[in-house]
Amino acid sequence: MLKLKDISITKKGKRILDNLSLTILPREIHSILGQNGTGKSTLAYTLMGLPDYQVNRGQTLWQGKNINKLSVTERAKLGITLAWQEPVRFEGIKVKDYLEIGNRGNGRHLAPAKILESVGLITDQYLNRDVDATLSGGERKRIELAAVLMMQPCLAILDEPDSGIDALSIDYIKQVIRMLVNKDSSVLLITHQEEVAAMADRASSLCGGKILKTGSPEEVTRFFRNHCQECPHVNQPEEEVV
Repeated sequence: MLKLKDISITKKGKRILDNLSLTILPREIHSILGQNGTGKSTLAYTLMGLPDYQVNRGQTLWQGKNINKLSVTERAKLGITLAWQEPVRFEGIKVKDYLEIGNRGNGRHLAPAKILESVGLITDQYLNRDVDATLSGGERKRIELAAVLMMQPCLAILDEPDSGIDALSIDYIKQVIRMLVNKDSSVLLITHQEEVAAMADRASSLCGGKILKTGSPEEVTRFFRNHCQECPHVNQPEEEVV
């Protein structure tokens, strides 16, 4: 479904992704394990086509076609979506309206109330609330996961926070991933949490903008524990922030 060939990204004179190659298969859960500052979020933003993350070298092949020059909107139309590391806030937009956006263009209308329930939020308490700072981080994360489900994407990129995520949110992240795959989506799960990474079909270890190892989650987690917990090959944290 998706193949990255020797992708390089340079920002402020520093190489953030360095000849990175990666393949994601149809209906595959593929986890990326890496410490903060190793290029995880840069990988997510590059795949989504954010303007500040244009490929300097290499190819992003979507079903065999190079999509390096496609915009965020064009990639979304292909069925690629991103759940941000920091859940979004939209002042003045109701939860129900935010979720309905995902119904547009997919040809398969879903009920926002039912999707909200699937991430453990009581419909009557949330449908008419604003997607703003009155919601906790965990609530916004679950609403964002519901929005991803509404979109029914071909590829869901889930960029999970490096800290501050509660156990209940982790449970719902895992549940949403299973639901996506059951609907024929592929999932790229970007995380440093071994518990979540363990549910993948395959995993890759990312360090210094390079994929160091790809294999079973058990193999890659063991490699991550032994080599990446105190690794000096990291970029400055600000390089991973939009």
